[in-house]
Amino acid sequence: MKKYSSKIYYLLFSVILTSAHAVDLYVSPQGSDMNSGLPGEPVATFASAQKKARAYAASEAVTVHFADGTYYLPETVVFTPEDSGSEKYPVVYRSTNEGGAVLSGGAELALEWAPYRDGIYKAQTPNGLMIDQVFIDGRNQRMARYPNYDPAKKAEPYQGYAADAFSKERAAGWSDPTGAYIHAMHSKRWGGYHYLITGKDAEGEVTYEGGWQNNRQLGMHKDYRMVENIFEELDDEGEWYHNAKTNTLYYKPVAGMDIHSAKVEVVRLRHLVEFDGSEAAPVKYITLQGFVVRHAARTFMDCKEPLLRSDWAIYRGGAYFLTGTEHIQILDTEFDQVGGNAVFVNNYNRHVLVKGCHIHDSGASGVCFVGDPNAVRDPLFEYQETNDLSKIDRTPGPKTNNYPADSTVEDCLIHGIGRVERQPAGVQISMAMGITARDLSIYDCARAGINISEGTWGGHLIERCDVFDTVLETHDHGSFNSWGRDRFWHSNRKESQGEIDKDPKLPFLDAMKTTTIRDSRWRCDHGWDIDLDDGSTNYDIYNNLMLNNGLKLREGFRRHVWNNITVNNGLHPHVWYKGSQDQVYSNIFMAPHKPAGAIVTGDDVRVDGNFYAVGEATVMKVSHKLGWDQNSVYGEPMFMDPAKGDFRVKPGSAALKAGFKNFPMDQFGVKKPSLKAIARTPEMPELKVYQESGKKSAARSREWLGASLTELSGVEFSAYGVSQDDGGLALSKVGQRTQAAKVGLQDGDLIQAVNGRKTANMRQFNRATAKAEGTIQLTVIRDQQAMELELSL
Repeated sequence: MKKYSSKIYYLLFSVILTSAHAVDLYVSPQGSDMNSGLPGEPVATFASAQKKARAYAASEAVTVHFADGTYYLPETVVFTPEDSGSEKYPVVYRSTNEGGAVLSGGAELALEWAPYRDGIYKAQTPNGLMIDQVFIDGRNQRMARYPNYDPAKKAEPYQGYAADAFSKERAAGWSDPTGAYIHAMHSKRWGGYHYLITGKDAEGEVTYEGGWQNNRQLGMHKDYRMVENIFEELDDEGEWYHNAKTNTLYYKPVAGMDIHSAKVEVVRLRHLVEFDGSEAAPVKYITLQGFVVRHAARTFMDCKEPLLRSDWAIYRGGAYFLTGTEHIQILDTEFDQVGGNAVFVNNYNRHVLVKGCHIHDSGASGVCFVGDPNAVRDPLFEYQETNDLSKIDRTPGPKTNNYPADSTVEDCLIHGIGRVERQPAGVQISMAMGITARDLSIYDCARAGINISEGTWGGHLIERCDVFDTVLETHDHGSFNSWGRDRFWHSNRKESQGEIDKDPKLPFLDAMKTTTIRDSRWRCDHGWDIDLDDGSTNYDIYNNLMLNNGLKLREGFRRHVWNNITVNNGLHPHVWYKGSQDQVYSNIFMAPHKPAGAIVTGDDVRVDGNFYAVGEATVMKVSHKLGWDQNSVYGEPMFMDPAKGDFRVKPGSAALKAGFKNFPMDQFGVKKPSLKAIARTPEMPELKVYQESGKKSAARSREWLGASLTELSGVEFSAYGVSQDDGGLALSKVGQRTQAAKVGLQDGDLIQAVNGRKTANMRQFNRATAKAEGTIQLTVIRDQQAMELELSL
């Protein structure tokens, strides 16, 4: 009997002990904040649940269960250190059913619609309501715009553009465009600009302010323009306009819609959830799981902060905004059509995990990891800014810990990135260390799939990702893109080369840890599959399948590239430093190298032992001049099943003789079953057969003033910082004794005009110079800057 009683006591004690260290709270749209939040007595709001959970935080494990339904947040949910859990007693806020609980930063409107004209309806809205986005039955509608949206123009800027978007003639039909927006691509298509229309002047010209969203201020594109939020342009199904003065919403429903029964929601909040801590007092051990996040406001007019000498500017914020955290988890969450960034990990954060999420149709980027510029030694911001390299701080690494590190975005589906802004990424990394991007499917992006903005401070791991359909509306970028314009980098390479010759460790002061890109699949149709741009340093790149435009390496150090496959393409070496330490070997290339600009190599550089699915003579036309590929192998790659995406090679393939080793072709992208079931995969390219001879070159060359003048094509223009639309002819082999050198021309100059006449190609150049005598005026691009040179011939 005593033995039996002891067992009962032990069981009861165990139950009491367990319940004392695990608290379950409940939230329901049908609940009441007067309730306890315990089983059977759910509260109604996130704020009430947070307040009750805070009472147990760090002393007991707390799980807050949200029943299905929509939770309209009256204000941003802010977690502070007093909300923190601990490793032993974490705090979890979760949807009872994944995707069942919706967190909304908006409000539902009860409207009485009445016919207006031409299929347009109107309704009165509450006084003082400012509307940035309108959702009808869960789908984001379009502000009245010109030109109209065309979904068939997926890869065209704004899915419809017009050079006269805000011309005086167009604006003559607008009674008052104040409060409207201009969206325009960068003149070189390096992202876009946004402007707020402030009215019309006395002559009828549109007045506006803005344009700070791109860090390389070269003006808006002359053709790629669009305006929105103008009443007179409301003429297409799915468009709306809100007159805040008369509190009237106008909307033209799609055919067949019953507007009277439609659910209408508008957006209020920019941030739905914030974590507000610091390194000294972080917010810790909180998990948000299983929610749908909707109705976060657009932030493009506040995208003002330049990143370090990149093309980008950012807005520090997102639907979820994390500052000063440790061990925060964002799991199994859908970010549905948010107006700006979905998740922004800001400054000091450690061990953040974003996993199992579906991020789609966001106005800006998917997941951003961005640190504090004050943690950087000798930071510069605008592209043309330069350091005095004799005076810079030579201490390696960051000055402070105020940056994201040791964090992961994993097993996520990310697509429809940049629906509003044109300088976004699926994953954006800047001034951070040790960020992992793993098992991601990323596609349908206006700009990059994954972008690393500079070398500060490396140590990132990118693996098993599937990234394609990127750079859709922009140019000169990659599915993976990086810059390395760190403290060593100078737009005038001679300046940095001289200091690096003295101190070879200089490029690694910021890029102090190796970044690895491996086991991933990439495809970019408007740039490079993998683009390591200006100064990108300290990379290992292996086991990657590149499906279209190959690999670009420009102006960096210690890029080790092996065991990759570049389908129908190859290596694009753009402007290499002497002493770069680059190693490129055991890769399968299907085209000869495509160098651009000055390529200086030495004994520390190895580009050899590769396999080419193109004839040796074709490859060596380029490689022989550079001293490359003396031991490379040629032949038929013998891919197993390229039409179905299996680019492993069969036994007996000559690629194996070059040291190539097969790697898995079935591990790219998201793994979570529910996301994998809906994720797209890239289109497989049709293999091209390169002929040994008889293939006409797209570029033409001639001798001029003793130097070599070459007509460029395609992505080669990137090396000169211009777009393909600009055109130009590149000078090379400008020896000291050539007439070109004597009149002031240099190796790497790009000639774009002669005596004011555009010379986009060789034919135009020949015509412009045929009768030129005495003094001529050249428009030249040098170090990515336009300059005028007067030459005496």
